[in-house]
Amino acid sequence: MNDQRIAVITDSGTDTPSELCDIHDVRIIPLRINYSDGSTFESGVDITPDEVVRRFAEEIPTTSLPSPDQIKRALEKARADGYEKAVIVTIASALSATFQTAQLVASEMQDVIPTIVADSRSIGMVAGMVVERAVDYVEAGVPFEELGERLEKVAEESDVFFAVKSLEYLYKGGRIGKHIYRLGTALNIKPVLMCDAEGYYTIAKKARGWDRALDTMVAVAAVTASRYESSRIAICCSSSTSALFKPLEDRLREAIPSIASVQTHDISADLLVHTGPDLVGIGVQNAAL
Repeated sequence: MNDQRIAVITDSGTDTPSELCDIHDVRIIPLRINYSDGSTFESGVDITPDEVVRRFAEEIPTTSLPSPDQIKRALEKARADGYEKAVIVTIASALSATFQTAQLVASEMQDVIPTIVADSRSIGMVAGMVVERAVDYVEAGVPFEELGERLEKVAEESDVFFAVKSLEYLYKGGRIGKHIYRLGTALNIKPVLMCDAEGYYTIAKKARGWDRALDTMVAVAAVTASRYESSRIAICCSSSTSALFKPLEDRLREAIPSIASVQTHDISADLLVHTGPDLVGIGVQNAAL
């Protein structure tokens, strides 16, 4: 427990590394993965990413956000464990109602455990990088009242870029529109996608073919990193693309002169539902935050 007794809580869609959670007691509220036969699973609890991929041949499942009761129980547990306040960091509110639900629950529990809810405006590893900054701020003694503003700034200076071999999963999950889907399928265009300032998916650049998409993603990440004196970099791969971790890190270190750190991330089961089995992502965050 940190000296300020502020619990840091997040959802599984932020892909916050398990080591960080274990060391700093970051609590994760799982999103749910739902199949048409009525079975439902908690991401990272009773279903793994590999299990989701194995079942793709049968069905692309749906996901659902944590219930208000799940969020309430997480806050009650934090209070029972000795925390006096909490900060909840969620995946982008533009992509999930988790943020709005957490805000509602937090407002109802202010007398029990005052809580700040921060919108990462991102997803996956980069949302997890926002969680990491929350931990840093809390443990550095940043006053509770300043955490919301600080984390809003972090979200503004954290960017995610990713590409997938097939746009089918993003399209069926409602994450991209028909125009992006048609563009990719008809012309073998592999768009490099990103979260915009509000957290919605948008096209950062277009590339023809998978290899060029990877080249383009590295180039876009390098341009973004050039805004900062130093950058934290994250690389995310699914199981089927994990051989790219090292080559991508080498290319990024060559393309970006001042890298403070490089993190590697797997992808959670709930995010795989929307990206499909073949994903590569790169995150860039201002290291001065």
